[in-house]
Amino acid sequence: MKIAQVSPYDIAYAGGVQEHIRHLSEHFRLMGHQVQILAASSADEDELQDNIIKVSDTILPIPFSGSIVRISISPRVYWRIKRILEEGQFDIIHLHEPIVPLLPLVVLRHAKAVTVGTFHAYRDTHAAYEWGKPAIQHFIDRLDGKIVVSEAARSTVARYFPGEYVVIPNGVEVERFADPTLAPIEAFDDGRPNVLFVGRLEKRKGFKYLLEAFRFVKAAVPKARLLVVGQYEEEELEPFEWYVRHHELEGVHFIGYVPGEELPRYYRTADVCCVPSTGFESFGIVLLEAMASGTPVVASSIPGYREVLTDGREGRLVTPADVDELASAVIALLNDPDMRRQMGQAGQATAQRYRWETIAQRVLDLYERLLAERQRRVREGESAERSWRELASKVSSLLEPKAEGGRGA
Repeated sequence: MKIAQVSPYDIAYAGGVQEHIRHLSEHFRLMGHQVQILAASSADEDELQDNIIKVSDTILPIPFSGSIVRISISPRVYWRIKRILEEGQFDIIHLHEPIVPLLPLVVLRHAKAVTVGTFHAYRDTHAAYEWGKPAIQHFIDRLDGKIVVSEAARSTVARYFPGEYVVIPNGVEVERFADPTLAPIEAFDDGRPNVLFVGRLEKRKGFKYLLEAFRFVKAAVPKARLLVVGQYEEEELEPFEWYVRHHELEGVHFIGYVPGEELPRYYRTADVCCVPSTGFESFGIVLLEAMASGTPVVASSIPGYREVLTDGREGRLVTPADVDELASAVIALLNDPDMRRQMGQAGQATAQRYRWETIAQRVLDLYERLLAERQRRVREGESAERSWRELASKVSSLLEPKAEGGRGA
């Protein structure tokens, strides 16, 4: 099967959608399928993996839902996409966030293959969907299949565009995070309790509440340490560094970006992973990574996270932006190694349901069903056309005038 995966965002920049695309593509290739990723990229082509087709290097950062989305709105992609799709002859075109401007919309405009869209986002309300509904509906109607990564994501899109949506969640590389031979990070493997935060420092990630809560954690557990891992800009970091200095918070380490092969070691180093997002999260990828690692989680009780973690089983769910409740949950776990162990084991069991092999197979099953439906419609159309031709031929023969016989002399 020839499959095109379409990223609406800069493929060179770390993000949940980009990682989802990479993992799906990798597993489809392992299953023997041909996969190409169509994406804009701020990186040079020689820095990208071999199956990425760079369609644009014009990237525009746009604030959206408490985050920054990096998309291409270059009109040059129109003809480039048309040519790529004509030459590619794909069986399946899978668009992620299929109505984000501009790349997915251009692909839908030119696509002749079976199209699938995955909706990753969650919002209580969506002004863009509300205002642009008539125009967006045209593109929604061009999708043969629609996937949502969670019920939270379904609630966002189906409110404005009712229809059939299949829930297929994000996955996790269980072996990568559960590897028993993983060594903790030496610098932090000294017996002090470690609280881990993984993510960007955007407002919606709620890091400010964790940092405020950490003051109370330090008062109760003086040797506690906070490890902050993730890709962020210097200007995003400055107010948090000021807060640490101002309150003389010892033990806060801003690690920054770490390579993918190092990330599991940070989870292995952590006693607790904290995910204090305030909203706009359709799914908890960091929760899954921590759970696969056997690390108990303290996370905000928001819809996308409640689908992944059960309060009291794999970790604790707390009221978003509630510093006192957040601190209390972290302190309770740091002071109870038996609870940490039980929750860590429960998390590893839950993570098994989200193995990428399983997720990729579910997506592939949908592809095959949609292809079969397309082929059936084509056969039915051909059969109907033959029937009409046969009927037209019979009617024509009935209407033809018969030759009259001649008279003898």
